[in-house]
Amino acid sequence: MRLSYLRNRAHFLNYNRVVNRSGEKRALLKSLIAILLVIGCLWASQWQYHRGQDRSARNATIEAQVNIPAEDLESLKSDVELNEWRAVKTSGTFDADTQILLRNRYFEGKYGYAVLTRFTTKNGDSIWVDRGWVAAGASATVAPVTPKVPTGLVSITARLRLDSSLPSGSFFALPVNRDGDLISKLNAQSGSASENYYLDLISGSDPLLTPNAPAEIPSLSDGPHLAYAVQWILFAGLVIYGRYLIRKMDLTSGEVLPSKEL
Repeated sequence: MRLSYLRNRAHFLNYNRVVNRSGEKRALLKSLIAILLVIGCLWASQWQYHRGQDRSARNATIEAQVNIPAEDLESLKSDVELNEWRAVKTSGTFDADTQILLRNRYFEGKYGYAVLTRFTTKNGDSIWVDRGWVAAGASATVAPVTPKVPTGLVSITARLRLDSSLPSGSFFALPVNRDGDLISKLNAQSGSASENYYLDLISGSDPLLTPNAPAEIPSLSDGPHLAYAVQWILFAGLVIYGRYLIRKMDLTSGEVLPSKEL
């Protein structure tokens, strides 16, 4: 009788060891998944934080640049990246026949176009000048009414912009000519046809040059990046807490036995 009891107990303990070993393997897998999720959350938090820092630094740079008094373009164009957003002054002539409209631009919630016109300085530099926003025409095939381009030599004040910052979008050629080719995006952005920068027009010697809706400075808010960074940290905490609850449930259900019970 005693021998039979000992055999049954030994069998029971051996079964528990097998079950516990299997349960521990599943527990380790769950823990590994939890660790990977926590690492992912912390990485995402760091990424959002650094994005916020970069945006804050960019905003500070823009705010500082736009408040500097205008200088001659010739003195700043050698380092456009360093001087982007600076106000510049230059003189030259507009080419009314070399003009494009950039689709999908909005102003105060209204659909329209950005007007870019070729400008040649007195030194012969060819530059695209964003003359501001105009409302769309009556239909998609009707070109909008654009501000007249003054003839002859004019002086302008504008913001210096990187060529890579040229607003994205499809182009609508002016004047409307079904037999002519659209002015290509490459022609608008490549150094072979223009300088490696463009200008956002602010004002000019001719009143016609002052845009009714000039190109806007981007929003200088820091955005939601810091909040997102904190949110990802909270997610990591939830993963850790969730893993603790699952472990507790496993122990309670008997799927995994504490070592002291073996």
